[in-house]
Amino acid sequence: MAFKPLANLRSATGIATPKLAVWWLLVSEIVIFGGVLASYLMHRLAHPEFGMYAAHTNTIAGAVNTFVLLTSSLTAVLAHQAAETGDGKKAARYLVFTIIGALMFLTIKGFEWNYEISHGYTISANAFWAFYYTAAGIHAGHVIAGAIVMAFVAWDAAQGKELHRVELAGIYWHFVDLVWIFLFPLLYIAK
Repeated sequence: MAFKPLANLRSATGIATPKLAVWWLLVSEIVIFGGVLASYLMHRLAHPEFGMYAAHTNTIAGAVNTFVLLTSSLTAVLAHQAAETGDGKKAARYLVFTIIGALMFLTIKGFEWNYEISHGYTISANAFWAFYYTAAGIHAGHVIAGAIVMAFVAWDAAQGKELHRVELAGIYWHFVDLVWIFLFPLLYIAK
């Protein structure tokens, strides 16, 4: 019998402790992204010239990245379904597809930023680009963190261990996708 820490077994809320911890983490992330997005919206409303600067973002790259993240969310759901049935190897394969989606997102973002920076659209160009790089940069950091966590979870899942963690990684990944669903229209479409 494997040792399970007592903290994983008890919960006053009726929610498993690890799942509750992920939800608490997401609440703190909502505060971070909420602050950035609220600041952006307030500044955007006061500065109509933001539309002129936003016209220089690559809407096609943003749309492709939206598709990539939504597809990676699907593979995270499929990984969770596989884990629920006890198929750790299948769950791990789906998590690898989710990680590939994260890497594709970051690669596209890298090419996009390289183009923008080479054309003078840097973080110090004006307030729009400062918000753009800050919000998208924080999001990219979360994509990296999610991919790293999923790699560890996939490793364990492939060996049939800790399959409950697949759901936890998926919850975090869906939050990352949800944030992008807000960032994409605000930074790319609202011109």
